[in-house]
Parts: sequence; structure tokens; C-alpha cells
Amino acid sequence: MFRIRYNSPVILTFSLLTVAILLLDRTLWRGLAEAYFAADGHMVWGTPWEWFRRFSHVLGHASWEHLTGNLGFILLLGPLLEDRYGTAAMIFTILATALVTAAVHILFGNSLLMGASSVAFMLIVLASLSEFRAGRVPLTFVLVAAIFLWRELAFAFGAADVTSIASLVGGAVGAVLGYMAKRGRLPVGSVF
Repeated sequence: MFRIRYNSPVILTFSLLTVAILLLDRTLWRGLAEAYFAADGHMVWGTPWEWFRRFSHVLGHASWEHLTGNLGFILLLGPLLEDRYGTAAMIFTILATALVTAAVHILFGNSLLMGASSVAFMLIVLASLSEFRAGRVPLTFVLVAAIFLWRELAFAFGAADVTSIASLVGGAVGAVLGYMAKRGRLPVGSVF
């Protein structure tokens, strides 16, 4: 008999939260995602709620299409990386991606920032760098990255309230974290 196992607690919890937030936003609590799980382009530094939104924006989504597109990549790559690096490392990488993306958005953005595109692309890059050997880039990484970026650009032209630069920032964060992990220089230390 098969039993279902909660095999990737960080990735599964993250994914279930994104679904619950969008479901609530579309049914019982209209405006939830925009009010609490989106970051705008300016920051009120002394407000704790503003700091929460700098991290929580990766949990809110503009539509089911946006959410399912991100979850496809997150649920595919996330459990493999969480198994390889550990739950603490996954929490760190998601929080770092959210914060760096929000910081870049404060500098350059003027619309609402929401969605896990940055987390998805961070996982894509991190997964590819974990397979990076002796100066060779896996072709699968090039193809997955191209497909993801193509999807993000297509989505950006269809929905003005989602910033497409978040994906690129997430990829850059994934590259830095992957490089640091290879060198053993991450703040979370031995979990990588």
C-alpha cells in the first residue's frame, strides 16, 4: 500500500500557502493578495507591516495562470534541491530571493510586485549550478531557462501589475547562492 509523504516541507508549505492565498483572494477575501502579499515601489522604513510585505510578495499571485506556471517549476525543482541542501537552506534561499527582489523593486519599480516567479527562476538557476561541472553548462538548463524567460515575458505583456524583472533578479540570486554554495561560503554554513 502506498502512503503519501510530505517529502519537502518548505517547498510544499510554500506552495500550499500560495494556493490558499489566491483561493481566499478569489472567493472569501477579495483584495487579500494585493493588500498583504504584494509590495509596491516605495517603502515606509519604520513600519513593520512594510517589512512583512517585502518578504510576503512571493506568496501572492495575480491569477491562477501565473500561480500554476510558477508552481510547475517550484514543485519540480524545489523538492530535489531541498533534499540535496536541506530545509534551512531552502528557507534561506526563498527569503533572500524575496528580499533582494523587493529591494530592486524599491529602486526601479513603480507597480505592484507579486508572485513567485523570482523564486522559480532562482530554483532553476540553483539546480543548474548544482550540476555545473568543469566549465560546462548543461543544455537542459539553457532550455529550461529559455522556456521560463519566454513565459515570463509573454505574461508580462499580458498583465501590467506583475513585474517581469523579478524573474531576472531571482535568477541572479540563484546564481550567487549557487556560486557561494560551491565555494562553501553561505551564511547557513553546513546545510549547503
